[in-house]
Amino acid sequence: MSIAVRPYQEGDAHAVAELYNRHRDNPNPVAGGITGDELARELAERGTATFLVAVDDGRVVGTFGLFHHTGRRSARAGELIADMFFVAPAYRNGVLTGRLFTEAVEWMVRTGCLVLRLTVNPANTVAFRLYRRVGCVSVGQTVPGEDGNVELHNYIPLILRSVFADLGDEVKAALGQLTSFGTVTESRDDELRSDVRLVDGVRTVDYRLSVGAFTLTASVDVDRGTVRHAELTGPDGTRRALRLTEPPYRIRLPRGRDPYRFGSNGLTVEVDGDDGTVRVLADDHHGPVFVSTWPSCAADRPAGWREGEPRDLEFTPVDHGVRITERCGDDEVRGTVTLADGVLEQHIAFTRPPGRIFQTVGLRQGTFTRGTEQPCPIGLGLGVRDASEVVAAAQPAAPGTDLVWDGAAWSVRIPVREPVRLVHSTLLERGLAAGPDGQVRLRTEFGRRTAPATPAAAPVPPVAGPRRIQLDAAAGGVTAWTEGTTKVLRSPFPRTRAFGHNPRWSAGMWVTTERSRYDRAAGLGWGVRPLAGWEEKHPLGLYGPAERLGLELTAPEDTAVPVRADVQAPEAEQDVVLWLTPHTPRHTTVVLDCAGSRRELDSRGFRQVWAAAAAVRLTDGTWLHCRPAPGAAPGAEVVLRPTDAGLLVGCVSPAGGEHAWHLSVAGGAAP
Repeated sequence: MSIAVRPYQEGDAHAVAELYNRHRDNPNPVAGGITGDELARELAERGTATFLVAVDDGRVVGTFGLFHHTGRRSARAGELIADMFFVAPAYRNGVLTGRLFTEAVEWMVRTGCLVLRLTVNPANTVAFRLYRRVGCVSVGQTVPGEDGNVELHNYIPLILRSVFADLGDEVKAALGQLTSFGTVTESRDDELRSDVRLVDGVRTVDYRLSVGAFTLTASVDVDRGTVRHAELTGPDGTRRALRLTEPPYRIRLPRGRDPYRFGSNGLTVEVDGDDGTVRVLADDHHGPVFVSTWPSCAADRPAGWREGEPRDLEFTPVDHGVRITERCGDDEVRGTVTLADGVLEQHIAFTRPPGRIFQTVGLRQGTFTRGTEQPCPIGLGLGVRDASEVVAAAQPAAPGTDLVWDGAAWSVRIPVREPVRLVHSTLLERGLAAGPDGQVRLRTEFGRRTAPATPAAAPVPPVAGPRRIQLDAAAGGVTAWTEGTTKVLRSPFPRTRAFGHNPRWSAGMWVTTERSRYDRAAGLGWGVRPLAGWEEKHPLGLYGPAERLGLELTAPEDTAVPVRADVQAPEAEQDVVLWLTPHTPRHTTVVLDCAGSRRELDSRGFRQVWAAAAAVRLTDGTWLHCRPAPGAAPGAEVVLRPTDAGLLVGCVSPAGGEHAWHLSVAGGAAP
């Protein structure tokens, strides 16, 4: 077959959308698929640098995109974000995957963009190993966050441009014959660990490149995006330091400015001193109830809902809030953020249209109501399809309606008076439509509420014993739990397999510390265990000395008494999670206690939900109940995530306090 790789053309949009819609493993899935018009709009909204398509006999069979921003994240100066990298299954065993990657990087070198960023599901070991083989390194978080991916960086284009002027003709000739970075860079392992070394207080990564008969070594300052030093070793072993050319840009580093704070009536507003992100904190709620990005005057690099660039911002106090000013040459964005009587007002003026902004409602439990529609539970995939991978596929909210989120202690209301798109049920893109006076006016209302008490569950009979629980230090958790003939947990032990976005699943119950569930950059992770080993303290107790984590189970013989799981995590800084993989069919039923109501859901109908307590229907029809034990730390919640491998349950509690959970198995109808 003769495959051509070429830049995207206007008529390609529908063929690319059809390619993605045909394959569930495409990198940008949206429930129900996307249209060609949505794909074309997405490429326009992302500030696309280049988008390559692979065509075989007129059919699009592969794509690779390089973007300045993706909705989630925004690239720094000199960086591009790789996404929409997809090759049809029939073409994955050939050279097309490497060819697309290499041609994209060659385009970067030609145009002066020198650092490649990309994300990958670490449980997709084929893709993860490919990226590692072509020189991608880990410089940030080493385990997946809520989105299920880890981020990798590739600095080879930066290195080659920095040293090219001082390379001899023979080395330059060898570079000219390069067909794949996989033949150049020293292979790296596929473990989830950081490649960063701290040298004189500077975070660095090292590269060793083979260029013909020569070896090029280099050290990169990952925060400033520059090469610190480089050396060339010839065929005879002679070494010489290389003269470095500075990159044609300067990366703005965070200055660590304290946030600007103000508030009243149980609400506190924090405006980030570096990037202008607005966070609204509320009494009796764990984490912010609302987050809004800043509409940067660098319209081609707007802040994403996960990450934004540091900005040069000026803050001036005003009544009930603050005025924020950003200047980019002759362009200016000026906005005021105020809070009075439970109403957050954001008024924005600009000399030319700035970048888009994203707003996140931080209520995890409760209901969402759109206009006159019936309320639906808050959760990914519930009520509004999740378009976070292709924001252009987000659903517009009808002008003149209200969007309302009701939680246990607070409600959030957004009157739709300007363009609003629902990326999912708690993530919005707000349009910046100026009024006759040139001002954009965004209004968000907050109110206290008291949720009704959750209805008492009808008594249910316990499953007859005996109760058997087996822990294994090699697995780092519980490998088997049965109540009579009921298998409660699913475990791959003694093997290790992938589960969801976790490449190290080895037990049916285990413990990790994670980034906070409301962490903007990552969110709650997927339970990837550290590589360090565990020790058995006693038959129902394990201890991980490297992480100082402990798991203690109290399991009475009487199956009418719940199993109590106590987690010791004295050094945890954010969230502590007791993870379970219940023995369920691929699709099952869950019953959730959320913000004063009890709801029954099919696991096929959501991607993630949070609850105060949950019951999960097991394979034999019995129910596994999970709830905080009496005396557990405030802020304890249960998260449920359906995956192709089954249901993942996380019992989440904040650092500090007592991490204790009651787990029980009962028969009968749905609780």
